[in-house]
Amino acid sequence: MGGLRRRTPLLALAGVVAAGGAVGATARALLESAFPAQPGAWPWATFWINVVGSFLLGALLETLVRTGPDQGVRRAVRLGVGTGVLGGFTTYSTFVVEVERLASGGHLGLGAAYAVVSVVLGIAAAAGGFAVATAVLRRRDARDPGTSPDAAT
Repeated sequence: MGGLRRRTPLLALAGVVAAGGAVGATARALLESAFPAQPGAWPWATFWINVVGSFLLGALLETLVRTGPDQGVRRAVRLGVGTGVLGGFTTYSTFVVEVERLASGGHLGLGAAYAVVSVVLGIAAAAGGFAVATAVLRRRDARDPGTSPDAAT
């Protein structure tokens, strides 16, 4: 019975990830259906989904790291929202397929530009998310020093 108890939290967290992934993937599918990529053109829906997802993931992770240890509710939020929702929302696989379609469709330059710009802007967006979360939390801590996780030490 002890083994089952140890597995229950893992199974519950896996369920949180799966539920979050379903939400994120559904949102992505709806956006990509509403704004489909045109042959030979920049795949704007996937591009913005990945950039916005990178920004939100950066902000989420920075917020969680700065507000306490990765346990309890914070761990569930990280896994459910970060891995689940944002992992399902963003899409490396569609990005790669779109790069290949552009390149094999005779738009090699556009495919290469899409690949490079997507990766560079995705990293920049994640860094921007970190920076925004840091600034917001610093302002909050300056107004109310008791909210900082370091306040108890």
